Amino acid sequence: MLETTVLPIEPRRLSAIGTGVLRYGTAALLLMWGAFKFTAFEAEGIRPLVEHHPLMSWMYPVFGLRGTSDLIGVVEIMAGALMCLRRVSPRWSSVGSSLAALTFAITVSFLFTTPDALSPTSPLSGFLMKDVILLGAALYTAGEARAAAR
Repeated sequence: MLETTVLPIEPRRLSAIGTGVLRYGTAALLLMWGAFKFTAFEAEGIRPLVEHHPLMSWMYPVFGLRGTSDLIGVVEIMAGALMCLRRVSPRWSSVGSSLAALTFAITVSFLFTTPDALSPTSPLSGFLMKDVILLGAALYTAGEARAAAR
């Protein structure tokens, strides 16, 4: 009784709205953060995270500080843009969500590869922990879009 009075929306419709919020909210963040990667401030901001990561630290000697940040920005923008294609191409949207999930998994791993990231006084832990939720959103929207593509 309580659920019909608080949210008088049919459950399937409510799930569809929630899925849209997850997909397009996550995509908007990726587009925004990806664009920020093209700034000197953000390139410098991600430096301690990337330079200590065993899978990413090679990028600085190869691409430099700005090139590395730009490349990460391109990947984030591409993931966000592909996620937005759900109505046109669920298959490509699923690819975008999968790419987003990979980026969020790497971001979460910074908690374990960046010195002192998990220390109680570090501002990084809370900043990076939000990506656990975004990882879940990306995995969910990848599965939903993949199912729709069939």
